Amino acid sequence: MRFLLYITIALVLFTGCSQESQNKLGRVVQNWTGTDGVLDVYAGDKLVKRFIKVDKLTTAVGTENNDARPYRYGYGIDDRNFNFVVDAGEKKVYFEISDYSTSYVFYQN
Repeated sequence: MRFLLYITIALVLFTGCSQESQNKLGRVVQNWTGTDGVLDVYAGDKLVKRFIKVDKLTTAVGTENNDARPYRYGYGIDDRNFNFVVDAGEKKVYFEISDYSTSYVFYQN
């Protein structure tokens, strides 16, 4: 009975939060649980770039008008030999991909 009461209180508080607060809470849970995303970038049918251990792709927004911009960005390990393992010399990098010209697939490993 007490557990049900706690769940009800949490739901009421959560629904009363703004969308941004809910997103922040979701990111906290995601960071706590961990993710293992993979971003594969293609040139035609050939795999040309792979980023591993990507936690999320974020859509860029304008600073003044808050409109979505036509690219996504994130952080991940540059998997140079495409083996899904962080090897010596492979580092975490920032990346951007265009919605218009980049062929990519984002998935969980």
